[in-house]
Amino acid sequence: MNYLLPILAIAAGYFFVILFKPKKPSSIKLFLAFSGAFLLALTVFEFLPEVYASNNKNVGIFIMGGILLQIFLEFFSKGAEHGHVHLHADDKTFPWMLFISLSIHSFLEGIPIHEHDTLLLGIIIHKMPIAIILTLFFIEAKYSQKNTLLFLFLFSLMTPLGSFTAEKMVFIKEYYIEASAIVIGIFLHVSTTILFESSEGHKFNLAKLIVVIFATFLAYLL
Repeated sequence: MNYLLPILAIAAGYFFVILFKPKKPSSIKLFLAFSGAFLLALTVFEFLPEVYASNNKNVGIFIMGGILLQIFLEFFSKGAEHGHVHLHADDKTFPWMLFISLSIHSFLEGIPIHEHDTLLLGIIIHKMPIAIILTLFFIEAKYSQKNTLLFLFLFSLMTPLGSFTAEKMVFIKEYYIEASAIVIGIFLHVSTTILFESSEGHKFNLAKLIVVIFATFLAYLL
């Protein structure tokens, strides 16, 4: 299930767009806010205490390294990890830089999954709105269906590939705490960016606040 569910999350996002053709970005933004709050809460409640309990003095350094790495990756992805896609609409070639940056992000987040069932749930909830936003962009920009499906399929494999590598490679097992700290930094940057981005309209902000509180409470219960 660790391998299959992240793939199904991407597929679910794609088919949601194909079947329902969502037009209101506010509903997708609320879903994205829920995923960001849920992922952040899981990181703070479970993931972060675990790495600090290891008494590894370099944990803080690797967390900051993860934050800086995510900032570097977003130089190429243009913020697709937290719901923004900025590509040239007139360029219909396969978006390699976006794919590579998102793939590195997804590969790394797959490393700690086999140790955390709840984290798997958080990643799945995070991936679905990202898949929806990517699919909407590719359709609106008139990318070929072939390139859209190829991008999403390859992208969906990256998290399972990270999980598989973490389970099979001795090197990653030896440095699991350091790798986990990097992933925490990535999660902290992505989730807080989602939550702190400005929203238009007081009504939307109130809905976002309710969604964030609910997601945090749900993560605490898990």
